[in-house]
Amino acid sequence: MKDILEQLEDRRDGARKGGGERRIDAQHKRGKLTARERIELLLDRDSFEEFDMFVQHRCVDFGMEKGEKIPGDGVITGWGTVNGRTVFVFSKDFTVFGGSLSETHAQKITKIQDMALKMRAPIVGLFDAGGARIQEGVAALGGYGEVFKRNVAASGVIPQISVIMGPCAGGDVYSPAMTDFIFMVRDTSYMFVTGPEVVKTVTNETVTSEELGGAKVHTTKSSVADGSFENDVEALLQVRRLIDFLPANNTVGVPEWPSFDVPDRVDMSLDTLVPDNPNKPYDIKELILKTLDEGDFFEIQAAYAGNIVTGFGRIEGRTVGVVANQPMVLAGVLDSDASRKAARFVRYCDAFEIPIVTLVDVPGFLPGTAQEYGGLIKHGAKLLYAYSECTVPLVTVITRKAFGGAYDVMASKHIGADVNYAWPTAQIAVMGAKGAVEIIFRGMDADGIAAKTKEYEDRFMSPFVAAERGYVDEVILPHSTRRRIARALAMLRTKSVERPWRKHDNIPL
Repeated sequence: MKDILEQLEDRRDGARKGGGERRIDAQHKRGKLTARERIELLLDRDSFEEFDMFVQHRCVDFGMEKGEKIPGDGVITGWGTVNGRTVFVFSKDFTVFGGSLSETHAQKITKIQDMALKMRAPIVGLFDAGGARIQEGVAALGGYGEVFKRNVAASGVIPQISVIMGPCAGGDVYSPAMTDFIFMVRDTSYMFVTGPEVVKTVTNETVTSEELGGAKVHTTKSSVADGSFENDVEALLQVRRLIDFLPANNTVGVPEWPSFDVPDRVDMSLDTLVPDNPNKPYDIKELILKTLDEGDFFEIQAAYAGNIVTGFGRIEGRTVGVVANQPMVLAGVLDSDASRKAARFVRYCDAFEIPIVTLVDVPGFLPGTAQEYGGLIKHGAKLLYAYSECTVPLVTVITRKAFGGAYDVMASKHIGADVNYAWPTAQIAVMGAKGAVEIIFRGMDADGIAAKTKEYEDRFMSPFVAAERGYVDEVILPHSTRRRIARALAMLRTKSVERPWRKHDNIPL
């Protein structure tokens, strides 16, 4: 018996070394952790339970039958806990065949995907791989297809998080693309369908891996990634933090954590947040941080479409999603990028029963040929559609401008918001007063325009016209915003909405 136990330990030690000390050292020299080190950082101490440690590839083509067979076959799979909550994980091991995906490698991933779905628990994928194992040909491609199918089956049922911690190319990029959140590590990770060599051959463009698919590209231009971090350690710690905000699945409701912040806290500084000059910007994040529990806000896609802010926080210890126009960027206007960013976030919150708080200061949609040619109508409709189909609690606060169609789109009462508040500084109208008067009284002299502008402002540019019609439930004092939102969310906990049966909707993609 002792010999058998020693053999088991020897085999475990061999599997834990992956591609060997030389390759592990090479991984560290690149500034990257190994696959196992990443899992240890992500999960609670000593909570990881590994599956399929001894799985090996079965390929017999192109010399693979004579080559080394490394236990684990380039991916480590299993489950553990994050702050006591069950999480499934797979971590690609770059020291073993460059983390490339084989038939058995894919089977390990699909097994853990199936278990995560059965257990209704989040799954995190840590990617550091060179794509398909070309020696296996179509078997590897079939493995990708099996993984993709499970990504779709789990979408909207359990949270799926992808962390790109090295190369991620070819088929490997499509699995992360179908998950809920993608995070990258600056300078050491990149994503692209075809690499720089193929690009050079086909299009004659000379481009580096970083320029083609680095973290900066995907967080600021393509919007593929939701955030980037300095190194592996920071990325994994931030993913732990994100998991704390997310429900385990789409039926259990949001997690509730102890909070040292009282729900009826007032902040008198909010009474002077909005400047007297309606064209002067202010930072909406100040309102967000002063409203949420302990100023704790996890922002999503912070580097992309800065004219709208999205992210997670807590009110009375319970997760809420926050969507807010940002007057500091493009005056908070809605454009194609901001609309798509917010629509995706709103749909995620709705899928997982996360209440949404919307803070509105929007002068309208961005005009211009670039926006119209780029499909602003369809992209703006995505956000309108996302809010309209929501069945989660929706609380809206209009702080200043809510002009034109953008007023409707930003979680107005008309498209289904439950509780709509306005600050006394709110201006709800078809458009700005001067522009409206110049259209209505075209040809009038400057003095007449000025007088009519003042009349228009008094009649329409206040929250009370909307309040008179019930479009705004209450005009509130800015310093009481947190208390009013907290009470509204508490009241809305039992909200229930019935929708007509349909196979699925047809959002304007």
